[in-house]
Amino acid sequence: MESESLFEQMRDRVVSGEFAPGQRLRAEDLRSDYGVSASTMREILFRLSTVCLVDFQEQRGFRLTSQSPVLQNDLTTFRILLECEGACLSTRLGGVEWEAQLSAAHHALSHIESRVRAGQPSRELLALWVRSELEFHRTLISACGNEVLRETHLNVFYRFRQQLITSDRQFYAVPQNIEQHKAIVDAALSKDEALLRTRIHDHLIQNLVDPASVPTGEAT
Repeated sequence: MESESLFEQMRDRVVSGEFAPGQRLRAEDLRSDYGVSASTMREILFRLSTVCLVDFQEQRGFRLTSQSPVLQNDLTTFRILLECEGACLSTRLGGVEWEAQLSAAHHALSHIESRVRAGQPSRELLALWVRSELEFHRTLISACGNEVLRETHLNVFYRFRQQLITSDRQFYAVPQNIEQHKAIVDAALSKDEALLRTRIHDHLIQNLVDPASVPTGEAT
């Protein structure tokens, strides 16, 4: 298996709720899932640690990043800033092709979200959901003309998604997400930047949590 493909598959797994927050990730155990050597798997885990999806400590190995309400709030507010700016720039710079790509990405995401809402999703469906949601939000900002913004958004999205899915394992937010994604698309296609900013903000702000409401020992 190519290194990039292996990295992407492991990245999907660590952000889709398959592992518990803080769970130890052993290269010797994971290698058999892909038929690779333990050293290759350690390289992948180390690479995931460089984008803050896995924690690494000398002599202690790799662990999934812990759940942190403070981190979730920081990622939420930063993502709002990035997506509002990127989406508004895209409405100005993007043409019919961008509008068609956004509509297509939303159609795919809506189908998958409907499947997630229908029942307890499988590991495969969760990974597909993460990829489809990312594709939608990346498409939303894809015509912004700022590569640094797009790259930063990608890193923030995965860290945000990892935090979020460990705090909503029952997927209570899926029904309203379906409606909110549609509202974002409508605002983007109408090129109403003020409305677009409001709808992105309202969609993401629901993910802010009060650290004081988290029982002692859970906030890290």
